Amino acid sequence: MTLSPTRRNVLLLLLALAAALVLVDLGALALGGVHLSLGEVWGGLMGLQPGSEASVIVRDIRLPRILLAMLVGAALAVSGTGLQALLRNPLADPYVLGVSSGAALGAIVALWIGGRMASATPLTAFAGAVLTMSWVYMLGRRAGRLSSYTLLLAGVVTASFLSAMILFVLTLLSTRDVRGTAFWLMGDLSVVTNVQLRFIAPAIIIAIIALYAFSKDLNVLLLGEGEAAHLGVNVVLVETAVYLLASLLTGLAVSVSGAIGYLGLLVPHLGRMLVGNDHRTLIPAAAFGGAIMLVLSDTLARTVVSPAELPVGAVTAVAGAPVFIYLLRRTTG
Repeated sequence: MTLSPTRRNVLLLLLALAAALVLVDLGALALGGVHLSLGEVWGGLMGLQPGSEASVIVRDIRLPRILLAMLVGAALAVSGTGLQALLRNPLADPYVLGVSSGAALGAIVALWIGGRMASATPLTAFAGAVLTMSWVYMLGRRAGRLSSYTLLLAGVVTASFLSAMILFVLTLLSTRDVRGTAFWLMGDLSVVTNVQLRFIAPAIIIAIIALYAFSKDLNVLLLGEGEAAHLGVNVVLVETAVYLLASLLTGLAVSVSGAIGYLGLLVPHLGRMLVGNDHRTLIPAAAFGGAIMLVLSDTLARTVVSPAELPVGAVTAVAGAPVFIYLLRRTTG
């Protein structure tokens, strides 16, 4: 089958993003408190010297962290892409709409209760994300229609309220736990286990594939809810499914990484600059772009002030906040 020039260009771009992700991963494996050569990285990946310092650093410390960064970055970027398509607003983002804060509150309450609840952190984070998204969605409806600016304002206010609730729960924690929990809330990829990866990886991949199944419907929704309904799209079903999937992706990401902001805002915007508004290509581009962005951000977070670490959420906020201001001025101006 012969591909059209446009499809061929998009495919080449996606392959380029995949190659860039591999190169970024190799760089992240080499950089850190202990710098490794590419030969040592390759030897560690292949297990050529089991038990050596390079092998332990690569396979047991850095590789799981990089895999987690790829999964979380892809999840947040695809979630942001879906939300921006539904609201037809480039300012929509799981963090800005309060979904990340809701998931973080659900996770921290489970950690505060402890016991069996602590092991259910991903579920409580998902519940917090869904409840927050449902609340914001309800506030954003006006006369049966979804007002993007009303919803955006409702999300900002809700996020502020949830942040206050998170601070309240923090005051109930012991002094020993407060610092670690506060650092985690700002974005932390340092604590990852193989059990978490085995649970998170298939869940995130399946959710991204499920959201991608609505890519054609999201393209039609860009024309407006009324026009989409006339063209045969079940608007209520698509909106509900995409909202739930975006909430699931956000809840899963926050449960293992804390609230990493602005990634779902920045990456879809860059993706549209590269591949356009067709979600059949934008969603894969966002997944690759989110993975690349978070791996780069986490590498900076753990190397800039080495041997200490910065919260990875602080790094993404430095990059994302100016983009948010630019989009806000362009959208409202």
